[in-house]
Amino acid sequence: MNAQKVPFWLRWLVPLVLVITWLGIAGIGGPTFGRLSEVSSNDQASFLPAGAEATEAGEWQAKFRDSEEIPAVVIVENDAPFTPAQLAQAAKLKGDIEALKLGSAVVGPIPSQDSKAVQFIVPMASSDELREKVKELRDVVQPGAPDGMKAFVTGPAGLTADLVNAFGGIDGILLLVALGAVFVILLLVYRSVVLPLAVLFTSVFALCAAILLVFGMAKLGWIQLNGQSQGILSILVIGAATDYALLFVARFREALTHTTNRTRAVITAWKASFEPIVASGATVIIALLCLLFSDLNSNKALGPVAAAGILCSLFAALTLLPALMALLGRAAFWPFRPKLLPDDEREPELVTGLEGQKGLWKGVGTLVSKRPRVVWIASVLLLLVASAGVLQLKANGVPQTDVILAKSDAVDGQDALARHFDAGSGSPAVVVASQGAAQQVLDKVKAADGVGDAYFLADGNVPITGAPGAPSEPAVRDGRVLINATLNSAADSIEAENAVKALRTEVRDVDSQALVGGVTATALDTNTTAQRDLVVIIPVVLVVILFILMLLLRSVVAPVLLVLSVVLSYAAALGVSAWVFNGIFKFSGADATVPLFGFVFLVALGVDYNIFLMSRVREESLKHGTRPGILRGLAVTGGVITSAGVVLAATFAALGVIPIMFLVQLAFIVAFGVLLDTVLVRSLLVPALAYDIGAKIWWPSKLGRSSGEPVVRAPEEEQASVGR
Repeated sequence: MNAQKVPFWLRWLVPLVLVITWLGIAGIGGPTFGRLSEVSSNDQASFLPAGAEATEAGEWQAKFRDSEEIPAVVIVENDAPFTPAQLAQAAKLKGDIEALKLGSAVVGPIPSQDSKAVQFIVPMASSDELREKVKELRDVVQPGAPDGMKAFVTGPAGLTADLVNAFGGIDGILLLVALGAVFVILLLVYRSVVLPLAVLFTSVFALCAAILLVFGMAKLGWIQLNGQSQGILSILVIGAATDYALLFVARFREALTHTTNRTRAVITAWKASFEPIVASGATVIIALLCLLFSDLNSNKALGPVAAAGILCSLFAALTLLPALMALLGRAAFWPFRPKLLPDDEREPELVTGLEGQKGLWKGVGTLVSKRPRVVWIASVLLLLVASAGVLQLKANGVPQTDVILAKSDAVDGQDALARHFDAGSGSPAVVVASQGAAQQVLDKVKAADGVGDAYFLADGNVPITGAPGAPSEPAVRDGRVLINATLNSAADSIEAENAVKALRTEVRDVDSQALVGGVTATALDTNTTAQRDLVVIIPVVLVVILFILMLLLRSVVAPVLLVLSVVLSYAAALGVSAWVFNGIFKFSGADATVPLFGFVFLVALGVDYNIFLMSRVREESLKHGTRPGILRGLAVTGGVITSAGVVLAATFAALGVIPIMFLVQLAFIVAFGVLLDTVLVRSLLVPALAYDIGAKIWWPSKLGRSSGEPVVRAPEEEQASVGR
């Protein structure tokens, strides 16, 4: 296909139409980025499955109240007991708080037993403006505290507001850090300004398309978007689109050494990279959609959100980037443009597979070919040692006060609350009991370990305390009553969760229909469900990935070994992460969803590199035989896989700028795991194991029965295999 024979529409019209189309998508999707908060929620209760006990208890609780309100707890603390004058001064805060008209009646001031603190319970209307309302409350109570005293706004409303504030960096800082890291890495790898910009444009435009798609799905109510999935979407799209772009660019650069015609080079590169890119993207998409089997709504939401991002990355890498390369040609690599190779150097005859190689990858190939068994056994042993740390991973949930890693007024307030009151004040456990067994249930609750106080609720959620003027009859709805149980431990602590577990068992001894809900029960049920999801989803993902690899590689042995290598790599990454979390960061634990998300991203994305490597190895094996093909495939993909791994690790590491423990932990697990997978598994373990096994790695295909010799094909078969 000479330059003069390439039709105008193919050389200019098609690329320009594709670029203009993507510019239109970016023009619509870009502004939508700032509107994701309109369809996003960080309410933990909404993530639970309908069948969870905390969900059922919440539904009953809603029948007893006239409005959806979240309590904020205002605590004023002093180093010494309050004097009568100071107590009167603190009491004036109630009027200032009520003047804000944040919700129903304010309760308080309630003095502590040590007389060193008072608290107010401030019901706040649940709305999208909760963060702003909490700020208004803090602006009133903190300057209004008596001289020398400290005032905090905490409780569920305060913690939720601070959590939303912590997610505030997702819209801007996270994206800038990720894009900056990718640009610097690409600049160092390609020593060109034009090409990194083209790859970044591809990634950003893919993200714009993904945002548009996700916003539409959330607006229609198909998915439930939250801050975590929003942040992961940005990182995943940038990382995946860049990975796919690097694979295409590598093939395009290689094609430019065979022809002076840029259109022909683009078409050749597109054919060669289409199958691995589509197979890789399909694998990740299907693996992510396996999250739909989750019982947690937050996990279910992440599946289609992330899958939409990968789909857009796939289309951008196969349409926008080729169009840009078709327009730029060799200029994309300026000032180090690829040169046309002599005919005898384009397809070297291979005997060992090391011919024509130099530098790092020749050294790696030499090591793999001379000591394959030593290399893969040593790699496996190293990974097994690292995997031992998994036993130290405490992935059973963390207190909500530990989730926010930045300075938090609500977290400081929880500490103050625990110093002077029952730590569960403001966030009681809620017991839904049958009217006939109400008194027996109340007696059980009061006697339960970990419960400081318990009382019936009258209409309007007013406590029945027995005090003069207080209501005397509990509210009844459909034969049920409500009991509030103030826990001795902070509502977000492991001790409180254990108290709720025991409470559920004890109240059912006298009322089989009793339910225990509230903030603590919601966290408990979330952790329990997340651990169940881990057991159910991991096998499903592995089976799906194994099946796709078998279709792609036309083999059984290679896919099984590749999946095992990915699982071992994941276990090693998790083990090292556990040591880092416990020994260096001193985290109190890990979110129960961290192992599952880490698995889905590491395994699905790790398979990307398996596909990039082994699809090229198979292509070379068909031409030169299995063992030379392994070394040749390793050499020509080593650079692109390493670059892609570093880029993906850097993009996921950018999640660490958001001061949320879950995202920091996920960032480390995936970033470290990707580097481990790239440097050790894909560069040494897999090639050495395949080299040691030889042609049998392709069993039961024809290539697996060829004793490692090249497969001779008819011309029409060879033509059909181009690009594979």
